[in-house]
Amino acid sequence: CDISEYTALTSLPDIMDCETIIHLAAQAGVRHSLDAPFVYAQSNLAGHLSLLELARHSNNLKKFVYASSSSVYGANTTAPFKETDTVDAPVSLYAATKRSDELISEAYSRLFGIEQIGLRFFTVYGPRGRPDMAYWIFTEQLYANQPVTLFNDGNLKRDFTYIDDIAKGVIAVATGEFKRKREILHNIYNIGNNRPVELMAFLELLEKATGKKAIKDFAPMQPGDVYETCADITAISQDYGFAPLTSLEEGIPAFVDWFESYRR
Repeated sequence: CDISEYTALTSLPDIMDCETIIHLAAQAGVRHSLDAPFVYAQSNLAGHLSLLELARHSNNLKKFVYASSSSVYGANTTAPFKETDTVDAPVSLYAATKRSDELISEAYSRLFGIEQIGLRFFTVYGPRGRPDMAYWIFTEQLYANQPVTLFNDGNLKRDFTYIDDIAKGVIAVATGEFKRKREILHNIYNIGNNRPVELMAFLELLEKATGKKAIKDFAPMQPGDVYETCADITAISQDYGFAPLTSLEEGIPAFVDWFESYRR
């Protein structure tokens, strides 16, 4: 069901008896939020609130894990991004909804004693990914011999994180025990690769994996975009042993292999 429809959500069989909630549902993407703001409000705000209400009234809930985003760092120019950084300058509606989710979660933890962990994902890529993301679009354009649009003239850096590493991190947080003395019920962690890569170098890896040469179309910076993302993962590494293992040199060919099979 649609998670924002609270009555439908809570009527699902046995859902009020779950011990752990892993909430990854959302309307994602920075640029699309400029065109469909109400969709973001419904999915990301009403949907998050709906699941927190479910958590509040659950019978056996022990932990609530949810997806935030590196986009909350907005106009922050100091890398790597740390969880203690100020995040009150979002540059997109998507980022604003994700930061709002964090604040709502903080209130629910304080009011109702719900143990929560928010995960700020950093540019997740890999098989079965999102067709609106750059790595997917670039791959389609390469195979179609179409120009590859590079915003900010290609002068961007992203902390690309492979999906398998992200999945292992989510499971570790959802099932593991906190390794330090817990002082608060609501904790937020960066979950990323901690190794930002220049967009041009990223494109070169895609060229190598596809065997295609890019026709480069340089374009200006887009509204809502940021120059660089980079995750400080010290906290999640210390508390849950998170350690990303997949390099872009491994992850990009794995995605391209899947993409070719998917297109066939």
